[in-house]
Amino acid sequence: MRPIKPYVAGALALALLPLTASSSAPASTVDAGAHGPSYLDSRLSTHRRVADLMRRMTLDDKIGQMTQAERGAVAGDPSQIATLRLGSVLSGGGSVPTPNTPATWVDMVNTFQAAALSTPLKIPMIYGIDAVHGHGNVYGATVFPHNVGLGATRDPGLVYRAYRATASEVRATGIPWDFAPCICVSRDERWGRAYESFAEDPNLVIKMETAIDGLQRGGVLATAKHYAGDGDTRYGTGSGDFAIDQGITVTNRRDFARLDLAPYVAAIDRHDVGSVMPSFSSVDWTEDGVGNPTKMHASKELITGELKGRMDFDGFVISDWEGIHQIPDPSGEPAPTPLQVRVGVNAGTDMFMEPNTAGRFEEVLKAEVLAGRVSMARIDDAVRRILRTKFEMGLFEHPYASASHVGDVGSAAHRAIAREAVAESQVLLKNSGRALPLKKNTPIYVAGRNADNIGNQAGGWTIDWQGRSGDAIPGTTILEGIQQVAPHVTFSEDGTAPVGDARVGVVVVGETPYAEGFGDVGGPAWPWGTPAQTEPKSMTLQPGDKAVVARVCAAVPTCVVLLVSGRPQVITDQLPVMDALVASWLPGSEGAGVADVLFGKRPFTGRLPLSWPATVDQLPINVGDRDYQPLYPYGWGLRTGGGSHSALDAARDAAQARVAAGRGGANWAAKLAEADRAQTAGDNARAYALWRSVRTA
Repeated sequence: MRPIKPYVAGALALALLPLTASSSAPASTVDAGAHGPSYLDSRLSTHRRVADLMRRMTLDDKIGQMTQAERGAVAGDPSQIATLRLGSVLSGGGSVPTPNTPATWVDMVNTFQAAALSTPLKIPMIYGIDAVHGHGNVYGATVFPHNVGLGATRDPGLVYRAYRATASEVRATGIPWDFAPCICVSRDERWGRAYESFAEDPNLVIKMETAIDGLQRGGVLATAKHYAGDGDTRYGTGSGDFAIDQGITVTNRRDFARLDLAPYVAAIDRHDVGSVMPSFSSVDWTEDGVGNPTKMHASKELITGELKGRMDFDGFVISDWEGIHQIPDPSGEPAPTPLQVRVGVNAGTDMFMEPNTAGRFEEVLKAEVLAGRVSMARIDDAVRRILRTKFEMGLFEHPYASASHVGDVGSAAHRAIAREAVAESQVLLKNSGRALPLKKNTPIYVAGRNADNIGNQAGGWTIDWQGRSGDAIPGTTILEGIQQVAPHVTFSEDGTAPVGDARVGVVVVGETPYAEGFGDVGGPAWPWGTPAQTEPKSMTLQPGDKAVVARVCAAVPTCVVLLVSGRPQVITDQLPVMDALVASWLPGSEGAGVADVLFGKRPFTGRLPLSWPATVDQLPINVGDRDYQPLYPYGWGLRTGGGSHSALDAARDAAQARVAAGRGGANWAAKLAEADRAQTAGDNARAYALWRSVRTA
């Protein structure tokens, strides 16, 4: 077994600060005393402490450690945490205390912790949450660009700082565990979780795994998810009404290792990620014929054999939300059924996210153990992994959270990092006649439904699971960012107001918030969101957006279009009327970062992490495809501003300029995409040669 890297143990333990005098949390009751049990003696090795505690645990204690319940299920009666011996509690997306303030979060977590510590062995619980682009569940938190935007930055250092700031805000609310980052490789933009992926190329995803370091060096246990292949499922195989989400990855083992497993190898070997979450999806190996898929939560081959075996992962595996409930079982028994429990546990998952069925899970698992269908060796392996993590994190020494850092949530320093990330994530796709950057004294006409809608620009996993259109969070909209710079701005959401003397139109259109399968193109609409969120998800602009683009671009000399979306939008038909086109992705709470590049305060440097299709019929489209003819290739991104940059950047800029002038030669898109992929992989010589071949075509 590999030892946990020193920085993980040290950083996590240091981050779990003892209570300050001003904290309202109860005093810790965990005290070894003069002759207390060895597992409470912090001077001893983690191995000895785990072994001592394991000897003292009953089967009920052990099964409790393997169980995680949702806060909503225990908030009314926290004593259930003690009764069930719960090892963990979580907040699902949109599950928040009232009022939704950082201090209330701290109080809630400490209340739950007090219940856990009231048990005879005083084993602390660990609280988990989905902070996937900042601490989005908490009102007032800094909301960063979603991962697709961070992938566009090509800046691992910035990604580290964004996730480090996220860790600070998560810790400030008393939470030590984040179900992030998603290190999936998104191979089909129609997937409703495409924006949770850093890129379509595994090498860029691996490069952005500094996110794990940002969390864990900030004192928060990271979770690599969703293991494995969730971004590579085949369209039309989705679960239930979903078109692609939770579907089937139809592949051979070689391609699966290259595309879908590679990010996990790096997450473990380079970053020592502490927890891994299996995917809802299934895998269907082509070697033995298509038609017999295996749910990832049921795959002993991939969880025990690959992850814990070949990859030597020594953290613990946490299931996804009711993940084992999807394991096929014809019995008709209530979930989780005995078959689902024993298959899930025997496959290698260690802790089970059973939000509202924790009690049933524990009863069924105990019966399976007593019947000999789940071995005590498997139970002990799971519990040992969980306890080792808790000891390494310092939870036994400092189980309670302090309220002394609640001011870190939404701090100016963190918002500055987010604003920088927004600016670096903007990808300039077209810039005819040097339309950008804008001059701040030019009269500007701003239009479009996403110009002044912070909920739309934040996207899913913000306050609500599916996100929320409208005035959902504090921050700055794109319109407000523009108004902070330009003194002469007219705004008309639908573009029907007179343009007056405006010389430039900025049209901000795109998608409304969604998450998971409800964001699948061709999937079901989320029925409980705002009216805008119920619109059918599409790879093209909605009719109203198209109308605004046409209206404004026909009325002004220079028309700039910003696409606020979690994936590319096919805009080929309207591209001729646009002087400039920007992929703004889902920037989050700091819309002023968009204005920073529009007006030249910062240069455009972002590059596409996903290929931009020319037609819907091309989907899915990815770098390396045999017939690769996108509108804009993977890695495309025009640059503005002077200053120094590398010889490689100069070569890329020259090649793109050649293409923009219509002289890129044959296969220019494939060459540019392969050049970017080569540069990411560290093969600069090949990248330079490919750019040169386009430049000299």
